[in-house]
Amino acid sequence: MDLLSYPIGQFAAVQEPTDEQRTQFIEAIAEITDKFRQAMDGLGLEQLKTPYRPGGWTVQQVVHHLADAGMNSYIRFKRGLTEDRPIAGTFREDLWAELNDYMDTPVETSIMLLEALHTRLATLLVGLKSLDFKRSVISPTHGEMTLDVALQRYSWHARHHIAQVTSLRERLGWKK
Repeated sequence: MDLLSYPIGQFAAVQEPTDEQRTQFIEAIAEITDKFRQAMDGLGLEQLKTPYRPGGWTVQQVVHHLADAGMNSYIRFKRGLTEDRPIAGTFREDLWAELNDYMDTPVETSIMLLEALHTRLATLLVGLKSLDFKRSVISPTHGEMTLDVALQRYSWHARHHIAQVTSLRERLGWKK
């Protein structure tokens, strides 16, 4: 496995999570923006323009991508709760990362967006019953998945990108 691409390993779902595990996944989402801010602490413009691995996105693109993925995930959860097995939207991450808003928007804008989004998402998730997490969505890229798996995947996805930034900092010796 390529540790530069997957510094925390590839995603592996817990098929029947307990309520306690589910709570941990929700808490992890609620903590993402604080952890992301810590990972970004003290980075200058040159560092933000540095790819986390050869051929990979820049740190700035990773931040904006996580905000876009968060919005997509939030909508996926709401549709999964209100529709019967909806086809979840997807987006061309590679092409979105090349648009000018990824280059011209300060990273703090996406971090603030994530903070607000995660407040809403955590509020939604905490209010659900165990049975709600059994509802499913159909992802064009991942197939049918329960909201339990979607929760875990989103939590992993955010931790994965934070680890890409923190591992880059460690490799290049960037101090906070």
